[in-house]
Amino acid sequence: MLVLSRKKNESIIINDNITIVVVEIRGDKVRLGVEAPKEIPVHRNEVYDAIRRNQELDAQTEVEPDTTSAAE
Repeated sequence: MLVLSRKKNESIIINDNITIVVVEIRGDKVRLGVEAPKEIPVHRNEVYDAIRRNQELDAQTEVEPDTTSAAE
C-alpha cells in the first residue's frame, strides 16, 4: 500500500485520468473529491461490497436448475 500525506486542496493522480483531491479536513474526517471518467465506477467500500454481494446472489440464481416439471 502506498501511503501519501496531503493537505487541503492537494491531490494525487492515478493513471493520468483519475484525480483524488483533499476537499476538507475536519477533526478525524477527511473529505475527498474524485474526478474520474464516467465509465470508471467509483464507490465507497461498503457500497462496493453490497454491489458485489448482490451480483454474487444474482449469479447463483441464474445457475440454479429449474426444479419445476415441464410435464405438468
